[in-house]
Amino acid sequence: MRDAMVSLLVPHLQDVEIVYAGASIDEAATAIEACGADLVILDLDLNNGRSPVANVAAMADLKVPVIVVSALGDPANIRACLAAGVVGYVSKQARPEEVLQALQAALRGEQVMSPEIASALLSQPDDQFHLSDQERRAMVLYASGLKMESVARRMNVSRTTAEEYIKRVRAKARKAGTPLPTKTDMYRMAQRAGMLP
Repeated sequence: MRDAMVSLLVPHLQDVEIVYAGASIDEAATAIEACGADLVILDLDLNNGRSPVANVAAMADLKVPVIVVSALGDPANIRACLAAGVVGYVSKQARPEEVLQALQAALRGEQVMSPEIASALLSQPDDQFHLSDQERRAMVLYASGLKMESVARRMNVSRTTAEEYIKRVRAKARKAGTPLPTKTDMYRMAQRAGMLP
């Protein structure tokens, strides 16, 4: 897949330089910090022992737009990645020209989603009670295993604000009859709601 992506990018985009192509999030981060980057193209199936959300958050923390190109198109993965900060999500089944258009749009700062991914996302209902975008994002990041400091940094808010979002999520859940006293309870609820894989 990496070779196919490189062969798609190099002839069609001007002045493309690939700073890293591989399966290591840490090596990718080192290359980006050393050379800079305009876009991260990330496959979720890295088999590196980390959750897809943690991989996305690690790349997004570098302040570089992240677009996911993945075969993992279930609603939970999609929602979790969007909450973690991706600018786009494209199916590996998309035609090469669709992938290229999505990458070009992401480079322009636009959010993109292939039709297959949008259909998958719409096929499953969202959470059982209404959460604001920030509350949902905080919950997904926190429930996926990130510490509160990492959630705050990823959301570009203070730790106190991130904690407040989590308190609001717990209060709304309690009011809806689904108390979430632990992080594990929050993870299970987010999983049932299709926000986490």
